[in-house]
Amino acid sequence: MKRNYDFSKAKRGAVIATPPGKTRITIRIDDDVLDWFRERVHEAGGGSYQTMINRALREYMEHQVEPFEETLRRVLSEVLPGSKARRKTPKRRAS
Repeated sequence: MKRNYDFSKAKRGAVIATPPGKTRITIRIDDDVLDWFRERVHEAGGGSYQTMINRALREYMEHQVEPFEETLRRVLSEVLPGSKARRKTPKRRAS
């Protein structure tokens, strides 16, 4: 080991730069969900469970059929019980 090291040109931060279009985050996933993805990667003979989760999320995004407005109304009505976010539906006639 050297007695002195020159850090005058050193840079702070990650040693490996994050690829463009990617963001490093920390999330909490249920153990069984994570185990399921890890098992699929193992069965496939290797790979990255993170990539597989990313693909699953992307596929969900691309095939989402409920319009954003409907999703927003549904979430608001669940979160705000007295909310007027609910869509007015016609009353059914008694048979």
